Amino acid sequence: MRGYFGVGVEGISKAMNIGSLFRTAHAFGASFVFTVAASYKRKHMRHSDTSNAQGHVPFYDFPDMDAMMLPLGCDLVGIELTDDAIELPSFHHPKQAAYILGPEKGSLSPEILQRCAFTVKIPTKFCINVGLAGALVLYDRSISMGRFAPRNTIPGGPIEGRAKHKHGGRYSRKPKADLNNLEPYRSDPPLGGDA
Repeated sequence: MRGYFGVGVEGISKAMNIGSLFRTAHAFGASFVFTVAASYKRKHMRHSDTSNAQGHVPFYDFPDMDAMMLPLGCDLVGIELTDDAIELPSFHHPKQAAYILGPEKGSLSPEILQRCAFTVKIPTKFCINVGLAGALVLYDRSISMGRFAPRNTIPGGPIEGRAKHKHGGRYSRKPKADLNNLEPYRSDPPLGGDA
């Protein structure tokens, strides 16, 4: 899969939820994890983050939204149930993305939502757990951007394997020479002529 992604949460207060979210992010191959204005006890995360994600993936703890910094070209994607949010099954994930979820008993702040390049919602009847919401978004990213065999049209597994990877051709800014119409190379001037 090309590109990279990070996962974060704003205003979280329960260590078990953030541990679960970071463990899931680590499992799906996140490049970084982060919190914004969080208030939880990090020592309790180990109960749900059994992979020790913060020991393997860069972790950023931003005290507030103004301190939050993302890599250049990285789109912030808010995961929130709003009327104008894009439904997850219809969303085309950016190659470079940082997904941010809201706190347990609340929503993403208006300041964070304004900063988001996209807002995405999971088509559920009501809010679900932060860790579960993160897992669904990352699974959707994985199946929509990864190389997998096509889905079968009837129940069951794929009939055919995944397509072989196609390497791009040689990239050159110069136009290709027409090898059929080349004149022979001469290092010396023709005999009997003026130099």
